[in-house]
Amino acid sequence: MYDEIFVLTLGVAFILLFAWAFKTLPQENWQILATVPLIKDGVKNWKGLNLTYYGIFIALATATGVFMLLVLTSAIHVPIALTFLLAGSVLVMGLGASKAIALRVENKPHTFTVAGACFAGVLVVPAIIFILDHFIFADPNRLPVIPILASFAIAYAIGEGVGRLACISFGCCYGKPLSECHPIIQRLFRKHEFVFTGKLKKIAYEGGLDEKHVVPVQGVTALLYVAVGLVATLFFLKGHNSISLLMTVLVTQSWRVLSETLRADYRGPQNFTAYQIMALVTIFYVLLLVYLLSGAATPAANLAAGLISLWDPTVILFLQCVGLVTFLYTGRSMVTASTISFHIVRDRI
Repeated sequence: MYDEIFVLTLGVAFILLFAWAFKTLPQENWQILATVPLIKDGVKNWKGLNLTYYGIFIALATATGVFMLLVLTSAIHVPIALTFLLAGSVLVMGLGASKAIALRVENKPHTFTVAGACFAGVLVVPAIIFILDHFIFADPNRLPVIPILASFAIAYAIGEGVGRLACISFGCCYGKPLSECHPIIQRLFRKHEFVFTGKLKKIAYEGGLDEKHVVPVQGVTALLYVAVGLVATLFFLKGHNSISLLMTVLVTQSWRVLSETLRADYRGPQNFTAYQIMALVTIFYVLLLVYLLSGAATPAANLAAGLISLWDPTVILFLQCVGLVTFLYTGRSMVTASTISFHIVRDRI
């Protein structure tokens, strides 16, 4: 019963968050969080660095994903220090891959791709587990590979679901105009479309689709990914690790393939994009891993142990550091600039 209460509580929290975000974040004033003056430009003005809500929501998404990872791995008695090492390795690699793959596919040096980071993570995590299992520990095969992979898959799904709020705020990863879609799509989203305002949003300066009714791709992705992540969490806590892993990967990566057909932003020169290919490779790769490794014994999950592990200053500081580093990496806008002017309010002296 405690497992169901935990999942239900998270579900209610996410519903409230999304209900606010879908209505609010497409607005112009939810893109730039703050501007920091850097150097003087002339006598009165300063050149500023724009800090974005995109960075805030990516930081929130990353911290949420790591939170879920810590709870689930601790629930199956994986040492917390090992989870720190795994999470840190994947985050460092993922942040780098998100820019490198976007540069390779889209030829844009100041763009991030979660799809690319996910693909790199799927390839690297089993290797990291293998190295730790066989070269760090004296007792090989100590680490339950499928449950750990399932924990990462759930953390990814929920993290990316929350992270799509960043895309809504910045106006990236945007959908096609409803007027250009099939009538079924138009009827499906007629009362739930997104309308973005503000010339600094990517949908405006790249696609010229500000003020237009567009398919709410980011919103659907957020709802779908978080929903499957929560359902998979319940399966995980009940001991169905392979089902949890397969469910999460099949749903998220199948939607990755389908959602690309509803997007209007640039995704590379090919009709069938590199991200769709990565998603299909991810599905077959995980199916192979489950086939090869599902026979191994897996520990029973204990949610209480997972939650208790969070009540530790080290864990709290780790989550805070993850959020801060992520914000500093993704929240500094490279595609917008600002000019700041300061003056004295004479009647208040």
